[in-house]
Amino acid sequence: MTSSYLLQQVLNGLVLGSVYALVAVGFSMIYGIVRLINFAHGDVLMVGAFTAFGILLVFGFPLWAAVLAVLTIGAILAMLIDLVAFRPQRNAPQVNGFITSLGVSILMQNLGILLLSGRPRPFNLPDWLRSNLEIAGARMTVLEVVTVVITLVVLAGLTLFVRGTRLGIGMRATAENPTAARLMGIRVNRAIATAFALGGALAGLAGLLYAGRAGQIHPLMGFVPGLKAFVAAVIGGVGSLVGAVLGGYLLGFAEVLFVGLMPPAYGSYRDAFVFGLLILILLIMPNGLMGRAAEERA
Repeated sequence: MTSSYLLQQVLNGLVLGSVYALVAVGFSMIYGIVRLINFAHGDVLMVGAFTAFGILLVFGFPLWAAVLAVLTIGAILAMLIDLVAFRPQRNAPQVNGFITSLGVSILMQNLGILLLSGRPRPFNLPDWLRSNLEIAGARMTVLEVVTVVITLVVLAGLTLFVRGTRLGIGMRATAENPTAARLMGIRVNRAIATAFALGGALAGLAGLLYAGRAGQIHPLMGFVPGLKAFVAAVIGGVGSLVGAVLGGYLLGFAEVLFVGLMPPAYGSYRDAFVFGLLILILLIMPNGLMGRAAEERA
């Protein structure tokens, strides 16, 4: 095993972890405010990928238009899901929201198959994004470098927004105690809708980046990365933005290194390794790496 091979695996883990982190942050924001695990979140990633496909390859618009479109469609779709499926059940038992999110996820997947067919479609970004860059004997495409940079910039901006703006502070107050936040004049529904919008926009952007790296799209493509991003959020401490980012990168590195360093025969067991890692971490740290014990809200 050479140093360049090891560096290549680390870079691959950095890219994969960036995608997981983008999606995991949405899981954590939504759970932190409404105590809801939104399993339809991964399907927003799929919609983002198909949106980019339509903008770039069907209509022939430039890349910047595709980025704006996936951010906008992801945000609108996530807010619509909240408005139609989750807001009417805001005061219902948590299990209702859990079951509803599974139902919305299955509905979106089947609508995708019905309207778009289950056939995978090739997804090719402009050639300059697929060109290779050499780093100490390892290679990264321009898209992979852009993925890492965009992820770090977006997550830093999101942190500043949540901690330094009036709306962000309102979101944090709602996460702590929605009743007290409402009594203080905070528009709780707007704070919740903002959390869904931000999470949906990041999931849509992740869909574009994930599809560009995979080279193909299909209506079920959001399930596995969405589930793994949820695992990343739980590992980091669900409800913690910093924990979601940390969990995303930890999971990305662990998954890639498992496949890259183990014999090829074990590569197909990567998903078992991911969930085994989740169980191990939760046995040692039940609240995740950055989570804190808290009383569950109804």
